[in-house]
Amino acid sequence: MKRFLNTLFVTTQGAYLKKDGETVAVKVDKEVKLRLPLITLSGIVCFGNVAASPFLLGHCAECGVRVSFLTKNGRFLYRVQGLTSGNVLLRKQQYRISEDERLSAPIVRSILLGKLSNSKTVLQRALRDHADKIKGAVVASAVERLDYALRQVQCESGVDALRGIEGDSAHCYFGVFDELITAQKGDFFFKERNRRPPLDRVNALLSFVYTLLYHDVRAALEAVGLDPAVGFLHSDRPGRLGLALDLMEELRPFFADRLVLSLINLRQIEGRDFEAMDSGAVLLKEDARKKVISFYQKRKYEAIHHPYVNERMHIGILFQVQAILLARHIRGDIDGYPPFLWR
Repeated sequence: MKRFLNTLFVTTQGAYLKKDGETVAVKVDKEVKLRLPLITLSGIVCFGNVAASPFLLGHCAECGVRVSFLTKNGRFLYRVQGLTSGNVLLRKQQYRISEDERLSAPIVRSILLGKLSNSKTVLQRALRDHADKIKGAVVASAVERLDYALRQVQCESGVDALRGIEGDSAHCYFGVFDELITAQKGDFFFKERNRRPPLDRVNALLSFVYTLLYHDVRAALEAVGLDPAVGFLHSDRPGRLGLALDLMEELRPFFADRLVLSLINLRQIEGRDFEAMDSGAVLLKEDARKKVISFYQKRKYEAIHHPYVNERMHIGILFQVQAILLARHIRGDIDGYPPFLWR
């Protein structure tokens, strides 16, 4: 089993990263605030005005530690990495499958079975745990519609039709998402999913957590030798990493969405942690981004049981496991791609 390596997130504006032996040293105002051995890291993500020395970037490339630079609010800018890992034959087969609907449809179907099943479980748990705080009939109706969509997915063989089911199901799921917010209702409400920019606090949180997950999933795919840009559910588009978005689909409901709901319902994030811009965008303040990253990292250490491999593992390992399973299917080692199903 792959070791559970950490991601270093640097959000302090003006920070400078440098190589110090076999460690990365983080300096702020000419004072070293943190040292971490590079061997313990899978990636470094820098937000906003954060710089890194060429020697550190070169050493990270040699060690397989990916360094990504994002805007202060999480929009991807660029990345530094070494040679592409993995086997060229695996990627060539990935490209062949992506061009053949007969071969790609079963993968799309599996991804959607994972996404819809996990979305349904999120709603069912809300009914079980917060029946006295939510409109049970409304949420139960959404569960029934997702159950029907799951049956549709199992019978459908066309990729475009499967995408249509996915879109309708996402609308159904997010249509009741506001019911899952049981605290701080004056500050946190959800009407619809919006992004680029997010227009309310809940969407700001969702977008930021999705960005963190996107980075981890992308790294997992690259680590097993797959091309994160060439997906099956998400069609090719310049600047979009379709396969990373594909793999995120089954992970978002049980991991990212539940984390956002916990942050709000447990009052770990409050209304004052956001700022409204003149453009109408609502963004997390710097200290709030640090809090969210901290909770995100802690959540990755929670243990879950994987029904396919029949093992308990940290959630952080799960990203790697799903990437490995997808690569094994593309190589022909297993008959189908087994999505992670949360219970």
